[in-house]
Amino acid sequence: MRLQTHVPIPQAKGAIDYQSRIVLLGSCFSDHMGGKLERYRFRSLQNPLGILFHPRAIENFLERAVRAEMYGPEALFFQKGQWHCFDAHSEHNDSNEKRILQKLNGQLKTTRAFLGNATHVFITLGTAWTYRHLKTDTTVANCHKVPQKEFAKELLSVSEITASLENIISTVRSLKQGLKVVFAVSPVRHLKDGFVENQRSKAHLLSAVHQVLGKATFGDNSSYFPSYEIQMDELRDYRFYGPDMVHPSPVAVDYIWEKFKGAYITSEARATMDAVETVQKGLEHRPFYPDSEEHQQFLRSLRTKITYLKEKHPWMAFPLQG
Repeated sequence: MRLQTHVPIPQAKGAIDYQSRIVLLGSCFSDHMGGKLERYRFRSLQNPLGILFHPRAIENFLERAVRAEMYGPEALFFQKGQWHCFDAHSEHNDSNEKRILQKLNGQLKTTRAFLGNATHVFITLGTAWTYRHLKTDTTVANCHKVPQKEFAKELLSVSEITASLENIISTVRSLKQGLKVVFAVSPVRHLKDGFVENQRSKAHLLSAVHQVLGKATFGDNSSYFPSYEIQMDELRDYRFYGPDMVHPSPVAVDYIWEKFKGAYITSEARATMDAVETVQKGLEHRPFYPDSEEHQQFLRSLRTKITYLKEKHPWMAFPLQG
């Protein structure tokens, strides 16, 4: 008897290994997956300007980065003692105008350089709802708690999202031909938009992604990872959500990660991941008697394992004290 449906996931062509360089952009679920890749010491870059919820925000960011269009003072506004940029998450806010521009432009340069050598771009789409700033007539990535009356809330159509995704693929591949693009729809429920509105939004995203993947020009070297479907169909229980009943729980994130790992990461890389996990657990160990000979032997063994990994993968870094 089977008490659970399972979402089939085709094995990815050109899967991720330890020679790969992965860019992750989009909703907070990209951060979850990026955090896993970072833990296992893959070379990755995630959300350089912070979380980007909708396709237009991701498109705008990538166009700026690839074209090296730096931000100037006109891109900023001052509110409540902080400088803000509508294109970036509030984590980049700063009390100093020069400093925020340096941070934003530094991230654009970092992204362009990383994309030039990237092998995979992983994009998680959170919502099709956008906010257009009325004064500047531009769609923003983040409203920064500016009064809602200054924006028009709009739902991107399937055709608008399709055009945006096609432009995203063309933009990143203008730097690196053959770059593999993986799309996903975030399992996070945007219930502040409304229950029906959230479903409309997800439906638009799903329809647009699969329209793009159905075109030979854009579908080649592109794929879809069903994180949304796994949450909705395999994990259909509120115990797999966090206390807010909106975000997937840590257990759900781990479960979806295991699905991603099985389909998108090579078996050889998974063996290295096991070795990295052993080191990570060793680093997280908190001894009762740090000066004991037993613990010093444990540290020596841990250093040996780190040295072995670094000999094969020199970019790996593990903080080890004592």
